[in-house]
Amino acid sequence: MNTPGRIVLIRHGQTDWNREERLQGATDVPLNDAGRQEARALAAHLRGGATPWDVLVSSPLDRAVETARIIGTVLGLELAATCPELVERSFGVHEGSTLAGLEAQARERILAEGEPADAVARRGLAALRRIRTEHPGRNVLVVAHGSLIRLTVSELNGEAHPRVRNCEVVPVRIEALGDERLRHDVSESTAP
Repeated sequence: MNTPGRIVLIRHGQTDWNREERLQGATDVPLNDAGRQEARALAAHLRGGATPWDVLVSSPLDRAVETARIIGTVLGLELAATCPELVERSFGVHEGSTLAGLEAQARERILAEGEPADAVARRGLAALRRIRTEHPGRNVLVVAHGSLIRLTVSELNGEAHPRVRNCEVVPVRIEALGDERLRHDVSESTAP
C-alpha cells in the first residue's frame, strides 16, 4: 500500500530576541536556554507519539538548525538538508527593532515594509513541494520560522492561520499542495 506520508512544520525554539519582542526576520539569532529546553520537550513528545518520523529538514538559520538537531538527537535522525526557501520573512532595516509597546498601527507599518507576504508564502509552498517530491511517502519534520509557517499555511489552507508559538507543530495538508489555485508559486529559491 502506497501511503502519502506526513509533513509537519515546527517553529524553532525561543531566542533572546523572541523574549524581547525584537523583529528577527532573516537575522541569524541563536536559541537561548529556554529555546533549547522547548526543543527537548517537543522531541520527547514526538518520540512518544504514534508517528514514526523518517526525515528531518530545516531552514539554514542557526535557531532552526539547532532546534532540528536537538529534535534529531532524541529521535535518532540526522538533519537531511537545509532549505534556503524556509528562511524567515525578511524585514530588512527593521530587523532587531523592538515591537514591544508599539501601537498596532506602528507595528503594522513596520511589518508591511518587510518582504511581501505573498512572496514568503510562495517560497514556503515551493519548499514543501520539493520536500514532498524528494521524500515521497515519508514522514517529514520541517523546522522553520513563525511568519513563514503562518503565511505558508494560510495560503495552503485558504484562510488565515494564527500566530505560531515557539516549538509549535503545524501539520501540512499534503493533498492541498497539488491545488491548482496555488500554482503561482516560484520554482526556484527567492530566499533573502
